[in-house]
Amino acid sequence: MNIPDAPFFAMLAQSLQARGTLTLQRCLYSALRQAIMHGQLQAQSWLPGSRIIAERLQISRNTVNAALEQLAMEGYLSRDRRGSRVASLPQESNRLSAAPVSLPPRLDALPTVQPRDTPPLLFAPGTPAINYFPLPLWRRLLDRVLREEGSALLGYGDAAGEWSLRVAIARHLALSRGIDCDAKQIVITEGALEGVNLCTHLLSEPGQTAWVEDPGYFGAKSAFISAGLSLQGVQVDNEGMQIPTDLKPPTLIFTSPSHQYPTGSVLSAARRLALLDYARQHRAWIVEDDYDSEFRFSGEPIPAMRGMVDNAPVVYLGTFSKTLFPSLRIGFMVLPTMLVEAAQPVIRALLRGGHRAEQCALARFIEEGHYARHLAAMRRLYRKRQMQLYDALTQELTVAHRLMAGEGGLHLTVEIEGIDDVELVRQARLHQMAPAALSPFYLDAQRARSGLVLGYGNTSASQFSAAIRTLQRLIVPLRRG
Repeated sequence: MNIPDAPFFAMLAQSLQARGTLTLQRCLYSALRQAIMHGQLQAQSWLPGSRIIAERLQISRNTVNAALEQLAMEGYLSRDRRGSRVASLPQESNRLSAAPVSLPPRLDALPTVQPRDTPPLLFAPGTPAINYFPLPLWRRLLDRVLREEGSALLGYGDAAGEWSLRVAIARHLALSRGIDCDAKQIVITEGALEGVNLCTHLLSEPGQTAWVEDPGYFGAKSAFISAGLSLQGVQVDNEGMQIPTDLKPPTLIFTSPSHQYPTGSVLSAARRLALLDYARQHRAWIVEDDYDSEFRFSGEPIPAMRGMVDNAPVVYLGTFSKTLFPSLRIGFMVLPTMLVEAAQPVIRALLRGGHRAEQCALARFIEEGHYARHLAAMRRLYRKRQMQLYDALTQELTVAHRLMAGEGGLHLTVEIEGIDDVELVRQARLHQMAPAALSPFYLDAQRARSGLVLGYGNTSASQFSAAIRTLQRLIVPLRRG
């Protein structure tokens, strides 16, 4: 042994005295392992016999042998008839590198996303009124599913999701979105973002081009960048996404035609048809993000692009994160008929199923009419909150501004030229507010407008006026020039 008996046993005794809730065996194992790892017990040195260790520490010999056997099994000791010997291990300086970690360079282009706060702060975009969700009803549905299905739901399940939920979604889409599809075309995803990721695997190769709305959704940009696609921003106006004639034809076109995020514009019928025709001519796929079209406050719901023409080259994405609650993590995609059979092996390879009880409960929530009633109640609530936020902005925000995104959804976008909106958002968080800065939504920094995206889904109208007054105070010193 490389250290005298007295320091060796003093080290072990001290560890045993400070073991807290650890068992004697685990404490002895940890002390010896640490001493070996740190070089206090040198390689090829012999430990005292188990009998001697047990007597000196006044513990059971079985406890000592169990600790030594565990160390031998993990390769820290070698044991034979002669005793226990410390194994030769690489020096710590060689095992641990202090060099900084380098991630793939393409990830440097990922957009910066605000942290998700729990509970959500005021004006957080994309967060519904979760305190209005009928939790007791949801609990009863989950209990009923588990009682009736039991352990049958504990396996992986179909990679494309529970059949009952896919059937329920197909019926709902036919009634509410004008989409005629079979349940076989529906794939359940872990939120809409997993649907975007799945589209990149199914429909593109690294190095190909994706068109994204500019300004546009962070999640789509992140998915395309991480998949190695080249992004091309396409400008948005009051008719939605424009169709450029001077850009390289893309492989994927991402659009939110029913309620563009964050500007709120609606893609006109003429542009929808032109975009569908463009995609067909250039063999491109359109990814239609229908993230909050259930919450339209005036006129009839706008039909999905997916249902406008037969055999449209469109993958339709939906989510329950906005209509129910975010942590449910259930979204879905509707594949075109011509893609279903080819996609099945990839779906089985990439997805594993899961959240089966929640999926079955959600199927019942939809089929029994609870979903439609909840949507109607939330539509009324959000329409009222939007009007109240309009009023608060009109009364309290005295700096020059322009309002966008005013026909539905869960947010209002306020364009305020000449401010550092990123710094404004940072300061707002200190006042328990989490609006999003408008400028980072743009790919082209030269075209970026400044302002705020104000979510009202999660914020009570009673807090609007005071919060807007606080934002007004923060804005004034941040104005450029």
